[in-house]
Amino acid sequence: MKRLGVLTSGGDAPGMNAAIRAVVRKCIYHNVEIFGIRNGYQGLIEGNIEQMDVGSVGDIIQRGGTKLYSARSEEFRTEEGQQKGISQLKRFGIEGLIVIGGDGSFRGAQKLTEKGFPCIGVPGTIDNDIAGTDFTIGFDTALNTIIEAIDKIRDTATSHERTYVVEVMGRNAGDLALWAGLADGAESILIPEKPDDMEEVIARLQRGIERGKKHSIIILAEGVGSGIDYCEKIQQAANLETRVTVLGHIQRGGSPTAQDRVLASRLGAKAVDLLLEGKAGRMVGIQNNKLVDHDINEILNVQHSIDEDMYKLSKELSI
Repeated sequence: MKRLGVLTSGGDAPGMNAAIRAVVRKCIYHNVEIFGIRNGYQGLIEGNIEQMDVGSVGDIIQRGGTKLYSARSEEFRTEEGQQKGISQLKRFGIEGLIVIGGDGSFRGAQKLTEKGFPCIGVPGTIDNDIAGTDFTIGFDTALNTIIEAIDKIRDTATSHERTYVVEVMGRNAGDLALWAGLADGAESILIPEKPDDMEEVIARLQRGIERGKKHSIIILAEGVGSGIDYCEKIQQAANLETRVTVLGHIQRGGSPTAQDRVLASRLGAKAVDLLLEGKAGRMVGIQNNKLVDHDINEILNVQHSIDEDMYKLSKELSI
């Protein structure tokens, strides 16, 4: 292959720029032309495509968000939209495409590959909900953003002797909540992968009060429900002064951590290698600190799961 394309799709994640940079510079190193597609699959349909060079990705490795921008495209879900996308790729002479994003983005890459256009997926999502990789680009940065926020919330919770419910992102996955809860010593962690047991949460709060504890932190994954609703339930059931903080999209922003920058660089470069080796319909990932790649069809059919040992430990340490 002598001409490749790269796009970012779905929700942005810190480290996407580092991945773009790696793709562009890896291609140039191998004398392969590289084209950036702006605004995801919608930009692909519209032909919002331009050639990139070394300078195109200068001074972006430390920036959050994505230089290529991102957008969701209902049109690309259709057969007609996919064919329009392929026509644009052929118009620019692009022979292979690297897609940086989550499972929705990978489904688009899957459809293009099925239609004979080779694609490689790079997992970029703060949710860490993609199978076949220990970590996704953006997860570590978002996690550290949450931890920093909870540290500050704990200060005011201590001062006012209150219980705080902190709602975090993650969509239908509980990794952000679980990791943040364990890192910050939360009293309870509520995640989609485990049954909601309000009685257990209340009992843990009451045990804390009995031993003289003045404040508590409860981490709630958005896939479980509304932080506001859970705040009201706790106030009614335990008669405790309770507040809620919904962290929202602050979790998506910020300069990526060293871990996310390195991970993104490694995965982006690996994606280029796979296309140049003639492979398609694959997703790159990292397992036990080793780069791996998997069939994207298989990955999309595997349900995300949490680390059961970590969840058990969080229960043991929050007695």
